[in-house]
Amino acid sequence: MAEATNATGRSSAAEPGQPELKRAIGPKLLLFFVVGDILGTGVYALTGQVAGKVGGALWLPFLIAFVVAFLTAFSYLELVGKYPRAAGAALYTNRAFGVQFLTFMVAFAVMSSGITSASSAAIAFARTYLQQFVTVPVTLVAVLFVVLLALVNFRGVAESVKANVVLTCVEVSGLVIVIGIGAWAVLNGDGEPSRLTQVDTGDSGWLLAITSATALAFFAMVGFEDSVNMAEETRDPVRIFPRAMLTGMGIVAVIYVLVAVTSSLLLSPQELAGAGSGALLKVVQVGAPGFPLWVFSLIGLFAVINSALINMLMASRLVYGMANERIIPRVFGLVHPLRRTPWVSIVFTSLIAVVLVSFVDISQLGGTTSLLLLMVFAIVNVAVLVLRREEVAHEHFRAPTAVPVLGAITCAYLASPLSGRSWGDYRIAGLLLLAGLVLWVINWLVGGRRKTEINPESLTG
Repeated sequence: MAEATNATGRSSAAEPGQPELKRAIGPKLLLFFVVGDILGTGVYALTGQVAGKVGGALWLPFLIAFVVAFLTAFSYLELVGKYPRAAGAALYTNRAFGVQFLTFMVAFAVMSSGITSASSAAIAFARTYLQQFVTVPVTLVAVLFVVLLALVNFRGVAESVKANVVLTCVEVSGLVIVIGIGAWAVLNGDGEPSRLTQVDTGDSGWLLAITSATALAFFAMVGFEDSVNMAEETRDPVRIFPRAMLTGMGIVAVIYVLVAVTSSLLLSPQELAGAGSGALLKVVQVGAPGFPLWVFSLIGLFAVINSALINMLMASRLVYGMANERIIPRVFGLVHPLRRTPWVSIVFTSLIAVVLVSFVDISQLGGTTSLLLLMVFAIVNVAVLVLRREEVAHEHFRAPTAVPVLGAITCAYLASPLSGRSWGDYRIAGLLLLAGLVLWVINWLVGGRRKTEINPESLTG
């Protein structure tokens, strides 16, 4: 294979004096990484809220969310094939548009989505799964959960993709339990199939009910884009990424749709919505009264902890990377001399998470996460078309032109108010991005209004 080029147009080989990252990830490990990265807080915590928006046809928003994510995945596959580097959306935005401020805002939006995702996991942990073991104040536990994540983050966490295989198996097992219970109940004559086609239109009409539910359900499909950051550690990424990513997303989609069908068969939309973040626990309780709930709760705890930790690690490293590029104040790039971790960026991202878990509902956190990433995905879908004018020396995957066009349109639509999205999502996302703008301006003023050239590859930390 011809030598790939990096974000600056140079060879993707290591810089002089620096070894390349070890390419230890093959097709199977990459497949597990994709599946494990998508599974987690979304379906465990937000199934009830999605049911409250759409009604008995709970499976439909998850299916549509998969289709939208699938379209965007084709754009990521083309771009990671052209530029197999660990920088993701920031790299593609920078190469396509060359606007440093836009690159920064895309990176900051991705960072913010990690914080809102981790915050929703913290609330699910405190409000739902931990309550099966001990009754505790939700907000206090959610705050302590964030603090504990910060301490683990500060100490330093090195998770290999081989460990991710175990984590993924545990997370999948919880959802397989739900599906199995549903199948057993249906075989025994329980369940109400007629609910599967019922859409609760309310006062807004069926289309708005479906799209508003899809805008929230999309939170359950995010995560696949993180796998592009493993490109430099994957053997022959140009060849194996397409099959691994698309197969992994397909597996997750099947699991999610089956979980949604099971939930609707066993419980009414009102019951699911009333259970909130504990909807799947309620499904297990109704479908298999003799099943020990503590087992499923333990799996749920594990799923949300894993999701939250990964997201907070990503968020703090993005802030650290931006500080190193001097596009936010350099203090955020300080590294602890003993732990060798970016302690200021860890404190900063953790404080934001503490504020969010203290004052924002979990459905708005999930909605804000999907909003931020839908905006980023819309930009990536446009970037892939812009970058068609830039040729590379090696063969790579190329998406049909209609796919990124449809991806950009659907992502932009689901991110817009036309989808029925809550205005609270825009308020929270706006405040987070405003914080990024403030940091940018402060750095611009303190730095003597010096023009900063961003190297997107460093934003992964």
